Amino acid sequence: MPDYPGNADPGNDFTFLNEAEVAAIFSPSRAIQSQRDAFLALGRGTAVLPDKLMVANTRDGSVAFCYAARLSPEDGAVSKFGSINPANPARHLPSISAVIVVLDVDTGRPMAIMDGTIITTRRTAAASAVAVDALSRVDAKSLAVLGCGVQGREHVRMLALVRSFDSVHLWSRDPQSCAAAATLLGAETGLNVIAHRSAEEAVRGADVVVASTLSPVPVVEGRWLEPGATVVSIGSISPDRCEVGADVVRSAGLVAVDDPDTAAAHAGPIVGALEAGHLKRSDLVGLGDILVGRHPGRSGPGELVYYNSTGLGIQDAAAAKTVVDAARLEGIGSRLSLAGSNADRPL
Repeated sequence: MPDYPGNADPGNDFTFLNEAEVAAIFSPSRAIQSQRDAFLALGRGTAVLPDKLMVANTRDGSVAFCYAARLSPEDGAVSKFGSINPANPARHLPSISAVIVVLDVDTGRPMAIMDGTIITTRRTAAASAVAVDALSRVDAKSLAVLGCGVQGREHVRMLALVRSFDSVHLWSRDPQSCAAAATLLGAETGLNVIAHRSAEEAVRGADVVVASTLSPVPVVEGRWLEPGATVVSIGSISPDRCEVGADVVRSAGLVAVDDPDTAAAHAGPIVGALEAGHLKRSDLVGLGDILVGRHPGRSGPGELVYYNSTGLGIQDAAAAKTVVDAARLEGIGSRLSLAGSNADRPL
């Protein structure tokens, strides 16, 4: 329960955290730990994870979404509402925008409202870092990232925290953005970051491959992959998004997903493989089951591993808990009132 100083009304008051405040709190290390907590909660069965709601707009290809979840019975419900707009980068805006609401576990009243854009960016990449840490070979040295937008760049930063890469290979449909991202990330991380002219050129020889494109057609083909590679797809978030070729899924010795039920309904490559009979529902292994030891994960260094993430509300619930707890301890944020009778005031 939060503290309510001064004349605050616990029935109407909530903590508000803007983008800059969330960014300051939700550091990479906190983001990775929050996502490990999220998938451990799934694996242990304490999480409450309803189906997510996706509302497509055929006019411009955007998708509005609503995720709701509860990390455990002792935690309040969390809801994230937002939109994915592929045309936004051309407007110099992030492609994903969102707001997160945290409810008090006892009263059900909003106890915190925060910007969800930074959380979405960092928790998505942090979850991939947890997956790569669990699924990839420990001696993985080469990383390929397809898509050099906000998510692609954040994945390089996060994955570099869990594996000691010697080189990073980037590809984007926009050669200029790819070159700029390579320069930026090389300076930030100190790694050898190389921009490539084709996706195949970037992928060949990579130990870990991340697709971050929202592409409706494959940008990763199985014949390009090295034995023992780990492939992560984060843009195949709906049945019409398919970043990896069918041969990737067919060739994988392990097909891991953030949540089997969600993946079977939403992840394009998974939906296609199930419909074609290349996969059975029982073949899908939840990341949480691997983390808690219910499934052994990778069977050997030569096994091709495919991991598909569509994004889950439990990830936002874990991230929001981390942010709210830290904000309370560090005195960050403002108190606002739904009643509208009080001026903004610091915590």
